[in-house]
Amino acid sequence: MIRELSYGALRKQVGLGLAVTADSRTVQTGCVFVAVQGASEDGTRYVSQAVEKGAGFVLLAETLRDSELARSAEDQGACCVFHENPRYALSELASDHYHTLTTPLTILAVTGTNGKTTCAYLLEQLFSAMGKKVGVLGTVSYRWPGHCEPAPLTTPGPLEVHASLAAMASAGAEVCIMEVSSHALAQDRVRHVPFAGACFTNLTQDHLDFHGNMEDYFAAKALLFTQTPKLTKAVATNAEDAYGLRLQKLCPQAWTYGFCPAPAGCDPARHLQAELLEHGTSGVGIRMHAGDRTWELHSPLIGRFNADNLLTVQALGLALGITDFQALEGFAGVPGRLERVDNARNLHVFVDYAHTPDALVNVLQALRGAGFKRIVTVFGCGGNRDRAKRPLMGEAVARYSDVAVLTSDNPRFEKPADILADVMPGLATAKEVLVDEDRASATAKALELLGPDDCLLIAGKGHEDYQIVNGVKRHYSDQETVRTLLGA
Repeated sequence: MIRELSYGALRKQVGLGLAVTADSRTVQTGCVFVAVQGASEDGTRYVSQAVEKGAGFVLLAETLRDSELARSAEDQGACCVFHENPRYALSELASDHYHTLTTPLTILAVTGTNGKTTCAYLLEQLFSAMGKKVGVLGTVSYRWPGHCEPAPLTTPGPLEVHASLAAMASAGAEVCIMEVSSHALAQDRVRHVPFAGACFTNLTQDHLDFHGNMEDYFAAKALLFTQTPKLTKAVATNAEDAYGLRLQKLCPQAWTYGFCPAPAGCDPARHLQAELLEHGTSGVGIRMHAGDRTWELHSPLIGRFNADNLLTVQALGLALGITDFQALEGFAGVPGRLERVDNARNLHVFVDYAHTPDALVNVLQALRGAGFKRIVTVFGCGGNRDRAKRPLMGEAVARYSDVAVLTSDNPRFEKPADILADVMPGLATAKEVLVDEDRASATAKALELLGPDDCLLIAGKGHEDYQIVNGVKRHYSDQETVRTLLGA
């Protein structure tokens, strides 16, 4: 007979301070080890190791109740707990341990294919200007008062999420802004986070290697709005995106936004409509209308897509009861998001994180609209990721660039030549194509082509300061490479 404890009883103990982990390397004496069976790692393989290191409880899938694994854990002295979904249980236990449901933080989420990081930074700017202490969990870094660390994932695992929220609150933060990825939603990493508000930017092709198709990709994003604890949260969604309109039907309380009147089925009283007054090398100007109010913003951010980001943030602000958005005019930009790289030769060089077809179109359209004579684009595609988007990225670069320079991004475990071959069909209509697997060498060749009125876009890596080649992470920065080649 296997010695076991009910899941409800375990939750009570965790709420009283019993530690939880899903990593056998971090096991503490007496703690709960949750055996999550993931895509790349199977936690059941480490049960014996966890118990040997002192785990007092092992949470296993219900299907393993009568298994040799459960009997072995019991023989080693552990108490077994069973749950139909260990991944869900890990999220719930993390929330119990850190008492997240009673956190004083106002937690806000940003999701969508493109624009998450810029929107998160804009929200940070807005709330900071209101005198609030802000914490951020996002693609660039995890930061709050007195703490900042580089982000290994856009959205960390559930234990890290809840531990970070507790640390933020302890450090005096009042607002947390979190970029929420589709992977995190599909894997229940934020299932038990009590978001007070959430905004949706857009949905375009990405991550189909994980989700399989656009419907499953959208279904994962929708979980943020339909499954997390506060179902009545403030919501803002893009009325110019078909998936955004579908979200509005799932969330009748949502504010919508766009450079359009309120679409059919949307409440005009909860719609933020905008006019684009200007966009060029000096930034964007927008006039907003909501109810009987009209106001303008002038931002140094370049491109129509940044106007969309400004709208996203204001729509969520309106949903939260905020009415003053002038602080957004002082926001200069995000590292690696259309970041201008200053250099000794005063050439126009920009680094951007764009790594999807739609993101490339957006940033290239922004540069084309700014009036440069020629655009040279250095880009690649990540290895072991969605292969279907590779030729589409090539098409985007071919359509809007005068010279396409194809190179490596993060090859990971794939051969760079194989990735480049997947991209090449999309470059069939390009005016000029250069190919060089070495990213630094490709950048040097691109810089040699630049005249004083031209611009270079180096796309794909943005803020990242590494490349992953053959599974090895090595230091590499597009910004540092440009400054080395041209002089700071």
